[in-house]
Amino acid sequence: MKTFLMSVCLTFGLMTLLTVSAPAADWHFYGSARVATFQVETKTSGSETDNYQQSLHSNARIGAKVRVSDTLSGTFEYGASRGNANLRKLYGEWNFGAGKLLVGQTYSPLNWAYSNQVFGSDNNLKAQGMIYSGREPMLQLTLGGFHIAFIQPDTDDLGTGYATEEDRPAVEVSYTFAFDSVTLAVGGGYSAYEIINGAVTYDIDSHVLAASARVKLGVAFLNGTVFTGRNAGNLIPVSVSGDNRWDDGFAMISGNRVLDNDSMGYGLAAGWKLNDMFTFEAGYGFVTSEIDTAAGDDDARTYYGNATVTLAPGVFFVPEIGRFDGVEATDTKTTYYGIKWQINF
Repeated sequence: MKTFLMSVCLTFGLMTLLTVSAPAADWHFYGSARVATFQVETKTSGSETDNYQQSLHSNARIGAKVRVSDTLSGTFEYGASRGNANLRKLYGEWNFGAGKLLVGQTYSPLNWAYSNQVFGSDNNLKAQGMIYSGREPMLQLTLGGFHIAFIQPDTDDLGTGYATEEDRPAVEVSYTFAFDSVTLAVGGGYSAYEIINGAVTYDIDSHVLAASARVKLGVAFLNGTVFTGRNAGNLIPVSVSGDNRWDDGFAMISGNRVLDNDSMGYGLAAGWKLNDMFTFEAGYGFVTSEIDTAAGDDDARTYYGNATVTLAPGVFFVPEIGRFDGVEATDTKTTYYGIKWQINF
C-alpha cells in the first residue's frame, strides 16, 4: 500500500513539475467530416459502367493548431485516406523576425488549386490544369511573399523494375504579389534522380514553371492557373485520362534512351456569392502531354458546375455535375452528378 501511495505521489508530482515548467500553449482543435454521394458513368471504347458511389472523403480531417508564443507555432492534422488514418500535416514554424523557418510536412510552395470542384474528394481541378504539388516533408524558408522549400524527390522507375537513386533534394519556389482585389503568384520546381540498370544510368530531370491569379470583384470571383513543364509528373500530378487517374506527365525509357514528356495546362474557376446561403461556381481545366518522338500530343479536358448551399455556420452541401474527357486513343469519358455533404467543427 505504501509503495502504491508513493507511486501516486511521484506521478502527480512529476505531472505538476512538467505543467509548471513547460511553456503555456494555446491549442485550437478542429475537424471536417465530408461524405460524397455521386452517380458516376464511365464510357470507354466498347464499354460503359454506371455506379452509385458513397464514401467518406479522403480529405476528411481532424487536427489542431498550436501557438506556443509569438514566434513559435505548429500544426498537426490527420485525414481518412482510403478509410485509414493518414498524416496530412505535422510541422513547426519559427518566426525569427526577418522571416519564418518551417520544419515538417505540409503544403509545399506550388499549391494553387483555386477551384471548388468537390467530386473526387475535392478534386479542385488538380491534375487537370490547376497546380498542386501536395503535402511533403520539407524544410521551408519564407521571406515576405517569397517561399523556398527543399523536398524529398519523387522518383519513379518508369516501369523498368530497376533501382532509383537521388543525390539532392527537389526544390520548389514561389513569390506572391497581393493587391486590394488581385493576388498574383509565380513559381517553379526542379528535381533530378537516376534509374540504374547495371552499367547503364538514365538521368531523369523534371521542371515546372507556373503562375496563378485570383481576382475578386464584389460578390464575383475569377481564379486561374497555368503551367508548363518537362516530366512534370514528378513534381505535380498530371492526368490526360478521362477517369481522373494521376499517372501521366512522366518520362519513358525506350531502349537506352530517356524520352522526355512535355506538358502544359491551365485551369479556370469563376463564380459569385448570391447571399450567405448560396454560392455558385463553374470551372474548366485543360492539360496536354507529349512524349518525345510521339506522332502527336494527348489532350484532356474537365468541366463542372456546382452550388454551395449553407444551412448553418460550418454546415453545408454542394450539388455538382461535371465531366472528364480523356485522350482520343482511349476515348474515356466520365460523367458524374451528385452531392458532397460537409460539417466543419
